[in-house]
Amino acid sequence: MKKTKTPIPELPTDCYLIDSHCHLDMESYREDLAETLHRAKSHGIKSIITIGIDEQSSLAAVELAKQYPMLKATVGVHPHDAEQIDDGTYSRIRKLVAANTKHIVAYGEIGLDYAKEYSPKQIQLKRFEEQLVLAKELKLPVIIHDRDAHDDCLALLQANAPFPDGGVMHCFSGDTNLARKVMELGFYISIPGVVTFKNGKDLQKVVIDIPLTSLLLETDGPFLAPVPWRGKRNEPAYLAYTAQKVSELKGVSIAKVAEQTSNNVQKLFRYTPGR
Repeated sequence: MKKTKTPIPELPTDCYLIDSHCHLDMESYREDLAETLHRAKSHGIKSIITIGIDEQSSLAAVELAKQYPMLKATVGVHPHDAEQIDDGTYSRIRKLVAANTKHIVAYGEIGLDYAKEYSPKQIQLKRFEEQLVLAKELKLPVIIHDRDAHDDCLALLQANAPFPDGGVMHCFSGDTNLARKVMELGFYISIPGVVTFKNGKDLQKVVIDIPLTSLLLETDGPFLAPVPWRGKRNEPAYLAYTAQKVSELKGVSIAKVAEQTSNNVQKLFRYTPGR
């Protein structure tokens, strides 16, 4: 690892962090995944949830979770790939979940992306709602992707409420008002490395306004590396920078942030790290 003037913050030995959202099956980690996980462990990351974004990625996430005890997997189809869903997609996902209940902890990431719009809006909306229904059928919490689509995303979530198994708005990019409306649905708010950016003031305000009991932490690796690694490949070890920033904004210790956000992950996704 390259040296940096700002070393990765150290956690007290009696606490740990959980990276609630990372894409470990992606090409960026292909050459050094074992080393990446070792670095994560050495910096207090006890568990990582690796995220499915299409059928192939979901299968890969499950295989990684089988290989590495510190990992859990999710399944689902990202809005970028909504147009690729075919008649057999949901049946295959059901079978994958049924065969891997020990390793799969959530459904997602699913949602809406109007910034890229790789799939047409109407198809995104249709597939998002179908997957919300499927997630409830499978009794899995949902992981929501919402980019430049706040109104439609919230409307669909409200229309399909309640969500008995809960959910999380991943990589949150809205304001406090949206956060509170999402929380009313029983969802958590997940904070990425963007909170460390100079232009991350809106997200910083959300962190200040929202109780720690409603927050998760994530890298969204390999994307959105926190300062001082902004623009480089992100990885789970860097979650400590995000935890440190949240601790500064909340006026509490990094140990308190680690303890509460880790408890939140375990409550939402119903698992104990290492089991």
